[in-house]
Amino acid sequence: MDTKAKVLLAEDDENLGILLKEYLKVKDYDTDLYADGDAAFKGFRDSGGTYDICILDVMMPVKDGFTLAQEIRQMSPDIPIIFLTAKSMKEDIVKGFSSGGDDYITKPFNIEELILRIEAILRRTSSAEQAQATYEIGDYVFNPTKQTLLYSVDGTEQKLTSKEAELLRYLCVNRNNVLDRNFALRTVWNDDSYFNARSMDVYITKLRKFLKDDPSVQIINVRGKGFKLID
Repeated sequence: MDTKAKVLLAEDDENLGILLKEYLKVKDYDTDLYADGDAAFKGFRDSGGTYDICILDVMMPVKDGFTLAQEIRQMSPDIPIIFLTAKSMKEDIVKGFSSGGDDYITKPFNIEELILRIEAILRRTSSAEQAQATYEIGDYVFNPTKQTLLYSVDGTEQKLTSKEAELLRYLCVNRNNVLDRNFALRTVWNDDSYFNARSMDVYITKLRKFLKDDPSVQIINVRGKGFKLID
């Protein structure tokens, strides 16, 4: 590979985790190892979702692999996920794929087989390796990297703050679905305190103002749950 692919590895078996991390390092993968699902999610969140692929053990303390995959999918819907499982029950395999998994491998496994599966998935997703450059929201074009919102009707461009851009990106990723309020607070503000909740309400109001020239675009409150971007 021209550049090292970044791997998030969540495995509570210390010996297996260290072995996999060292082997991935030999194969030129930049790998971060986490011993439970909660630590893995915090690592993913703090990285800004910059991993290229996630390898998640299913049975982990604090937070299992399926729950972790669902939370990762909310932040980064296209990132590939491979489940490691000691189970081979059909129900677990189905649950793995419905939780956002791209592949699964049953323990015990040959490490070379895991490497081949990683390489196959990364090749398949290579055309989508870079984060989506822009989002079309009605008559607007949102560029999360440049933090700009362009109104295509008259060419007016609004510069967004980092938090405005991050919050709008999550709304776009979950377009026409509910963006969970607590999830947004934990990921954008890193804390779901009362003060930050009020702050987020202010940011939602500002985003609505930025998008007001296209009446087909709405950010609606979903009582007791969060927000939904509709266009």
